[in-house]
Amino acid sequence: MVDRKAFRDLSYGLYIITAVDGEKKVGCVVNTFNQVTSSPARVSVAINKDNFTTGVVLASGRFEASVLAESAPMELIGRFGFQSSADIDKFADTAYTLDEAGVPYVNEHTVAHFGARVIETVDVGTHMLIVGEVEEAAVLSDAAPMTYAYYHEVKGGKTPAKASSYTPDEPAAAPEAAPAPTARIGWKCKICGYVIEVDELPEDFQCPICKQGREMFERIEITD
Repeated sequence: MVDRKAFRDLSYGLYIITAVDGEKKVGCVVNTFNQVTSSPARVSVAINKDNFTTGVVLASGRFEASVLAESAPMELIGRFGFQSSADIDKFADTAYTLDEAGVPYVNEHTVAHFGARVIETVDVGTHMLIVGEVEEAAVLSDAAPMTYAYYHEVKGGKTPAKASSYTPDEPAAAPEAAPAPTARIGWKCKICGYVIEVDELPEDFQCPICKQGREMFERIEITD
């Protein structure tokens, strides 16, 4: 028997994987980036086959990994984690730098970056496991790196359905506490966790982070 709850005890970080195809810069958020050897320095990342970024990484043979800091705002995470590079330019409102190979990496709210050349790929079902040899790396700040637990517990983030760690039976959010006298009305996106303080959402409201419609928001009470 496999108890899927056991997987919730595994530890992860949070990273932005980026690549480039001609003039088109792409990227997505993952929690599966890891160092696999030290000499030579090699890393691996598992990315869903349906992600637009996966195809660009495989076609170009290169990728960058930016280590997100705890200060990374939900807007940045939502841009790269809940939208597709096929539909929007994720770098239009993102600070980035090109590495020596011309691959962009996010340089805001990040701790370090790693530029890698793909040396091996393994089809693991829903995801491609990509192994790369690190050809460039640097520390970008002394900020604390964000863990996946911090993303969930402190920032209230959700797991995208395409993520390696997504499980359909994830526990629902804890019920709201009884309203205090200072309670205010708000709405929370059930996909990315974005909260807006307003009595009612317009019928055409769209989440600024993951672009979901009003039907994906739940009414909550905000207390000081």
